[in-house]
Amino acid sequence: MGIDIEPIRTGGGPLFYKPALHRRVPYLYGYAALLLLKMMLLRHFFFQEIAWTRLVADAAAVLVLLCLVELAAPLRWRPAVYWTLNLIVSLILFSSTLYFAHFSSVPTYTALLELNQVPKIKSSVQSTLDWRYYAYFFDLAAIAAAAVVLRLRRAFLVNPVDRPARPPVRRSVAALVVVLGLGISAGYIRHGMPIDNELVAAEQEGFLNYQVVSALKARQNATKGGTLADAEQEAATLMAAYPYRSQAAKSDKPAYFGMAAGKNVIVLQLEAFQNFPLHLTLDGQALTPNLNKLADDGFYFPNVYQQIGQGNTSDAEFMSNTSIYPTGKIAMSTGYGDRALPSLPRLLEAQGYQAVTFHVNDVTFWDRSQLYPAIGFDRYYDKLAFENDHFNDFGASDEELYRVGAEKLSELAAAKTPFYAQFVTASSHFPFKVPEDRKRMEVPASIRDTQFGDYLTAINYTDYAIGTLIDRLKADGIWDDTVIVVYGDHYGLQPDAIDPAVIKETLNIDYDPRITRFNIPFLVHVPGLEKGKRIEQTGGQVDMMPTLANLIGVPLQDGEPAFTAFGHDLLNIDRNVVGSRYYLPTGSFFNDDVLFVPGKGFEDGTAVSLKTHQPVADLTPYKQDYDYIMQLMTLSDRYVRLLPRR
Repeated sequence: MGIDIEPIRTGGGPLFYKPALHRRVPYLYGYAALLLLKMMLLRHFFFQEIAWTRLVADAAAVLVLLCLVELAAPLRWRPAVYWTLNLIVSLILFSSTLYFAHFSSVPTYTALLELNQVPKIKSSVQSTLDWRYYAYFFDLAAIAAAAVVLRLRRAFLVNPVDRPARPPVRRSVAALVVVLGLGISAGYIRHGMPIDNELVAAEQEGFLNYQVVSALKARQNATKGGTLADAEQEAATLMAAYPYRSQAAKSDKPAYFGMAAGKNVIVLQLEAFQNFPLHLTLDGQALTPNLNKLADDGFYFPNVYQQIGQGNTSDAEFMSNTSIYPTGKIAMSTGYGDRALPSLPRLLEAQGYQAVTFHVNDVTFWDRSQLYPAIGFDRYYDKLAFENDHFNDFGASDEELYRVGAEKLSELAAAKTPFYAQFVTASSHFPFKVPEDRKRMEVPASIRDTQFGDYLTAINYTDYAIGTLIDRLKADGIWDDTVIVVYGDHYGLQPDAIDPAVIKETLNIDYDPRITRFNIPFLVHVPGLEKGKRIEQTGGQVDMMPTLANLIGVPLQDGEPAFTAFGHDLLNIDRNVVGSRYYLPTGSFFNDDVLFVPGKGFEDGTAVSLKTHQPVADLTPYKQDYDYIMQLMTLSDRYVRLLPRR
């Protein structure tokens, strides 16, 4: 950590060297200062400020780590251990900062399980990368450079002396610091345990202590007892107490029940697709002409919001098929892909349907090789089934996805086999780069080569590809006997890369950084529907499966056996609340009036009107929804954890 030796000349004698003063300073002090500076840097990137009063939590955790090294590592290996620890911590902080920049969520240790996904989305990662993040490694680079220079210099010294070891910190002092540090950290951890808002918790507890809190909460949840039947009954009791339907709206038979019974079902999950482009034009060009027509002729739900967890796109697949909340702590494909998940494909299997799914990437991406059999798909088609036309990092384009899919579905239709087919698109994936020869529209010069302009071009291409599928279904005689379901998996535009004022100027809409951002399209086109219907009811991705099940005529709660869904049929409720706990902190929810985001808890939270995008001062009417959604998500977690393994 500096110059190893200093020259001394006595009288006229030869030059010799002795250890410099800083060589007598233990490694612990220097590395403690370096790691604390890096924790401060993390706070700057995460919270845009450094709250000096919070640094005690970081300092306590850092000193515990370093003193444990001082106590456990042999003296001769101590420099290497400190170097390694510094490198590991720097890598973790760098990765966590990059993760936070992309997902707007504080990563926990469980995110390490998904590191193998990074090479498959390298363009997305590179687009998020900020050169400032490399500041975590500046000290390592400087020390490495200094070590090389000193080693070269040492080779030419006259009468060099052996490099002395740094003196250790006294073991009694190191042990005392460990005890004190653990005590301080324990205090922060104890006060942080009741905080559900992950961002607030991480800021108050410090990044390292926050990891401990996350592990303790996961252990608490895992040890909660009860049986699957108990969880099902508690969920049914809780949801029955919430007024999803007014007395006037209640009837023996749900509206539209079974109107699409026996029809084939095609589900299109659109990558990074927000709702705002529907029915908009740019310089006279419709952004989504095919989706506009599907929405106008079918059931269109303009007030549906994303609820995905750490698994992102794969969590959307999980949720839309099961109506179970993602836990938010691990990708559901990774954490629960070994379960036999109750799902719509499994329910339709009893009616003779075959369930297939199509995605142009490798099936191991996001552990879909586990997720698909868990959901009950009979077959999947992944990368090897498609010709790679090199559209983006994922390979094949949406046009190729639909070409192959339409061929396989035609074979099923010819065999008189009803099907449930899921398509997971990828052409509108971040960073939204469409090859020049595939672009279907031009954007104004003012937004050209910006993320906003690229996004509009990408969603326009995605819409065009949907048109090619529709044309093929009609040509093959499948269209009139098929329900088309379309929804977005999650938001597309990165909040730090777009200016709402530019969007307003370009498209003449009010773009809210959270409400508009998390608003995704959901529409269902049913053959024979005489007139399209716009359903204004607020909903989420947990509501998609119950809504579709009602249209197909598959009973859930009244089925035999009863199906536990944590969402509701949007065609048969007149009040709703849906929770979110990723990208938004735990305890956030959308109801028919507001987006609510908690602080430490409910009382210091904030609410924004869904209609006006203006703050709502009086939170009192929303306390019931907050308490309810927290209970519901907890029950959902317990339910999925108790499901039997395959």
